[in-house]
Amino acid sequence: MKFTTLFCCACLILFGVSAAAWALTGFDLVAVLTFKNAVAYRAALTLAGVSALWLLFWLAVFRPTRTLR
Repeated sequence: MKFTTLFCCACLILFGVSAAAWALTGFDLVAVLTFKNAVAYRAALTLAGVSALWLLFWLAVFRPTRTLR
């Protein structure tokens, strides 16, 4: 479970950097990494969505910020 959470965090960081590069320069890093293949592009975006849902589940169930109160 720890590996899954770290992988999802890394995935979302990568997509965040890619989105920032695309917003600032117009260079689509995900399209380049998927060799402009539409199926691979959608699969990469799906991976980002699943990663976000996993982290939302992890935050809701395990409440890692509970001790910060």
